[in-house]
Amino acid sequence: METTARPNRLQALILGLQHVLAMYSGGILVPLLIGAALHFDAQQMAYLISADIFMTGIGTLLQLKTTRLTGIAMPVVLGSAIQSVSPLVNIGGTLGIGAMYGATIAAGIFVFLIAGLFAKLREYFPPVVTGSLITVIGFSLIPVGVAKIGGGDATAKNFGDPTNLWIALVTMVVIIVIAIFAKGFLKSISILLGIVIGTVFAGMLGVVSLQPVADASWFHLPTPFFLGTPTFHVSAIITMIIVAITSMIESTGVYFALADLTGTKLSDQRIAKGYRAEGLAVILSGIFNTFPYSTFSQNVGVVRLSGVRSKQPIYYAAGLLLLIGLLPKFGALATIIPDPVLGGAMLILFGTIGIQGTTIMRNVDFGSERNLMIAAVSIGAGIGVTVYPQVFQQMPTLVKLIIENAVVVTSVLAVLLNIVLPGREQQVD
Repeated sequence: METTARPNRLQALILGLQHVLAMYSGGILVPLLIGAALHFDAQQMAYLISADIFMTGIGTLLQLKTTRLTGIAMPVVLGSAIQSVSPLVNIGGTLGIGAMYGATIAAGIFVFLIAGLFAKLREYFPPVVTGSLITVIGFSLIPVGVAKIGGGDATAKNFGDPTNLWIALVTMVVIIVIAIFAKGFLKSISILLGIVIGTVFAGMLGVVSLQPVADASWFHLPTPFFLGTPTFHVSAIITMIIVAITSMIESTGVYFALADLTGTKLSDQRIAKGYRAEGLAVILSGIFNTFPYSTFSQNVGVVRLSGVRSKQPIYYAAGLLLLIGLLPKFGALATIIPDPVLGGAMLILFGTIGIQGTTIMRNVDFGSERNLMIAAVSIGAGIGVTVYPQVFQQMPTLVKLIIENAVVVTSVLAVLLNIVLPGREQQVD
């Protein structure tokens, strides 16, 4: 299809489905990881995933339609921000589920209010900063994937059971083969296909139960505060505000990539509208007990693949997300995925995100000691905190909750060093 062509309704529907499939595996990982870490039961997990998908559709619609304050009006798809996993698990495990949602709502309000100013600060986020941050976002989550490969609970007697390892291996092989040898659309959903085939293989080994699907209801409208009433804690709010800023930095890169593909000129005002739409989506995610959203980079590849610049397929994608989100049985399908399948997919997905970060830095001049120090210190500190978060165990609880997260440490150090070290570039590539 030519890039100048406007798709008919059937074509737009098919392209919309393609967008949903491209983001689905990455989108459901966040509620799956957080829900499992906080020991949600099957009913809570089914609601969590369904509500998350539904609110993803709402958030996408907020971006598509421009208003006086919101909407970047490009083919943007929102999804759960992977960088929020560790901070939210930490907050939920320490301060309770309500604190997660209170901090999320506060962070969304912050994003909405700061959007206009933030759009003028592009020069503070050059490739050495954004690349370092995305590198740590990916690589810091790999231990979570490895734990899932072993069975999820490293203290369990059957952790590392050969059956788990075989399931993870099959999942990874499927993803690798599809990613390397498939073409076009199939290549873009290699992670999703790997999860599906890996789950089927696990089912043949008798480790998949369909009971959660049978128990789930057919219809459920997302309900405010269904899982918990928001509570507000300073340390949790500060943490999620920093995470929200990292999402804004990442979204900025996606906006410019889409602008390049669609021939759109991005003004500061238009970028600010995009931030505000994301902020509003994050507020709604806290109210409806899901998780923060950011612009999904996966869907840039789908736009590039299809060559269709129109927003029409994204409207269909948003509609499909809303429909799927109203059906908890679809949400329950995601809960039957065995941990080793998720682990195999996560190892590749998070590794890929980390490599994307290093790719962003490919044009950074590391002959400059300044750039070298920014990357070395921020990435090194982020990975170090991932391995040994207890290095801060003697700090006050308020401080510890904020700085024992790799994404927070990396983003603060990278931005701070970029500001204070002499020789800062005055433009962003």
